[in-house]
Amino acid sequence: MKKLIFLALLFTGLNMQAQDKEKTEKPQIVETACGECQFGMKGDACDLAVRIDGKSYFVDGTTIDEHGDAHAKDGFCNAIRKAAVTGKIENDRFKVTTFTLIKQK
Repeated sequence: MKKLIFLALLFTGLNMQAQDKEKTEKPQIVETACGECQFGMKGDACDLAVRIDGKSYFVDGTTIDEHGDAHAKDGFCNAIRKAAVTGKIENDRFKVTTFTLIKQK
């Protein structure tokens, strides 16, 4: 009986974890820019950030330099752009799984 209860609890926990991951990994369109230059975040250098539901988060999993010249006219230090992302917020940072910059019109 103890084994059955243990397995039921284990399955429930794994199922809840899978549901939580699905929610956090849902693709979304976010604002993205240099956290320090455009979003007023505290930091030591130009770092990529996203703004989700009005709150800004530094990004882990990709860098500001992987998406062009940050100091160009349309670069992250001079403009707020849009990106399609998947990932999740952990420890007040956005852990990106996918990051696709949306071309400006």
